[in-house]
Amino acid sequence: MTNVSNEIKEQLSLEQVVEHIRWSDGLVPAIVQDAETRQVLMMAYMNRESLKLSLESGETWFWSRSRQELWHKGATSGNVQTITSLKYDCDGDTLLVEVKPNGPACHTGAVTCFHNEIVGSPEQSADQTSGDSSATTASASSESRFEVLAELESVIAERERERPEGAYTTYLFDKGVDKILKKIGEEASETIIAAKNKDNDELRLEVSDLMYHLLVLLQERKLPLDDIMSELSRRHERPRRD
Repeated sequence: MTNVSNEIKEQLSLEQVVEHIRWSDGLVPAIVQDAETRQVLMMAYMNRESLKLSLESGETWFWSRSRQELWHKGATSGNVQTITSLKYDCDGDTLLVEVKPNGPACHTGAVTCFHNEIVGSPEQSADQTSGDSSATTASASSESRFEVLAELESVIAERERERPEGAYTTYLFDKGVDKILKKIGEEASETIIAAKNKDNDELRLEVSDLMYHLLVLLQERKLPLDDIMSELSRRHERPRRD
């Protein structure tokens, strides 16, 4: 039993929580929010059993309406969500779950499921109206540049989980880490050769192969790409000036 669920239980028992919630066909929507960044990550549904499992494990569990079964967020991808706070709203018909995410929330590999923007923020609109939209455009462009890596990470995780016959990624996972490491060594060598030959077309292809196999290795080791990005960010943080 985690400290989180113990703290919740000190306030209300599971039976009391259930009584306060207005269930609709046995379900209640649960909004998941990053406890640190305050970014809304996803929305899913909980039933009584998934709520109980969430409280007991300290990690998010939901009810899949399409599959009609319980699902533990991150059970296959490793992108689990550790609960720091769980609340219900004034009407008792929505849950707010604050979490520490261990990787992307969206199945596409995006950090949040809410990444399809319809209308920008008022600040962005004001910038564009005044003609100062370069910073906003550069930021959006920077984010979209690396979206393919998140998508590829998601596809690789799906391949490991489902093991479709005939897929090269399935072959790598079936052969195991030694085969994956061998391929990384081969691709690294071919990258070096392409660079020495000053052949940028070949270098582009070899670096792409190398990055793909590195993502396969990260999935095999259950090390999220987000952890690598966080480490790079930590290393290159600029010292603050007073």
